[in-house]
Amino acid sequence: MATPKKQLHLTAFMRPVSLHTGAWRYPGAVPNANFSLPHLKSFIQKLEAAKFDAFFMADHLAVLNMPIEALQRSHTVTSFEPFTLLSALSAVTEKIGLAATASTTYDEPYHVARRFASLDHLSSGRAAWNIVTTGNPESAKNFGLDEHVEHSERYKRAREFYEVVTGLWDSFADDAFDSQSQESGIYFDPSKLHVLNHKGESLKVRGPLNIARPVQGWPVIVQAGQSEPGKQLAAETAEVVFCSPRDIQGAKELYEDIKGRAEKYGRNRDSLRILPAALVIVGDTVQDAKEKRLKLDSLVHYDSAIASLSIALGSDASGFDPDGPLPDDIADTNASKTGRAGVIKLARDEGLTVKQLAQRYGGYAGLAFVGTPQSIADEMEEWLSQGAADGFTVTFPFVPQGIDDVTQRLVPELQRRGLFRTEYEGSTLREHLGLSRPNNRFFT
Repeated sequence: MATPKKQLHLTAFMRPVSLHTGAWRYPGAVPNANFSLPHLKSFIQKLEAAKFDAFFMADHLAVLNMPIEALQRSHTVTSFEPFTLLSALSAVTEKIGLAATASTTYDEPYHVARRFASLDHLSSGRAAWNIVTTGNPESAKNFGLDEHVEHSERYKRAREFYEVVTGLWDSFADDAFDSQSQESGIYFDPSKLHVLNHKGESLKVRGPLNIARPVQGWPVIVQAGQSEPGKQLAAETAEVVFCSPRDIQGAKELYEDIKGRAEKYGRNRDSLRILPAALVIVGDTVQDAKEKRLKLDSLVHYDSAIASLSIALGSDASGFDPDGPLPDDIADTNASKTGRAGVIKLARDEGLTVKQLAQRYGGYAGLAFVGTPQSIADEMEEWLSQGAADGFTVTFPFVPQGIDDVTQRLVPELQRRGLFRTEYEGSTLREHLGLSRPNNRFFT
């Protein structure tokens, strides 16, 4: 019997609806798509019809830290809180996964555990938690702090936070409510309830959680980050890794690094799905697709470009010589280490001026597949076969046309090659991703 062909997993990055700064200005684009429920409803239904694994909502706990002159040009300045939106969208979908970001630095484990358990029940088992430590220093000022929590401290808290949240999800045995009887007046079996009573280095949480165990046991655990602490956290906890390698070689190294670390912790490497972010621009020809990107990039104002570069560096770039190289003496900061290192490497590798670098970051500087449905399918198949990815977190250049191009042109080509499903494998996100349902640590 022939071995079944390995297939891609595809999630859609939908907050913002496009990561590209110029997206809202593109001809035919919906300018207010981030904050329009009717449009977001249509987007997720198109993605579900195309059999995408999940609709992924990132989150920010502060308005981006850029000058008002640049901020006024950003389509990310307003958008829905993820749980509120995904709860609404769960009612108009049936199969597609619903992934949301929740911070371990500026939230509490009980809140996070309760929200995700609720979303998993509302959606009949489609929730996923994207664990982040929050990289934007401005967030601290919205939570009673003057300075951002130190990088190492954020990750130490995140690891303990994960243990508490998953422990709270296991508060009730799966069958705790099976003995419910109107006649006897017994609503649940008290022997099937566990009080966590966690007292750790950073957190103190009694429990139990006041909601039944999630449909999936635990919502799927997603982790985003490529720093050393981020990779370590992913290896220990993640089931889906959202990452941003720039090329296939870097992706293969990251893929092997994270999966190799996971194996050292006794985990099966197939218990992780690594899904790099990729901007996908589809054209009638490769040249047509490239022209779409050039048009898109041309819509990014320089004020936004230089502000985006400042965010990526964690340092104000407005005083740099636009026509000169990136300075060597950029001060170290408490912002994301991985992001900053990537900016500097890109500038050095390609010999970019500050202006060129800013324009790249002002639009979208990450991995991109720009071409025809056939050429993009070729590239995605190569990444899958070469052990660089298990699929992709697709970002769209503009909406709605960018979604239509992927769902109506690229996905059928992937399906024709046997690289992507034509029907969902089950009803829960774990079933879509081929992930096992975790056992309850307190009840057999």
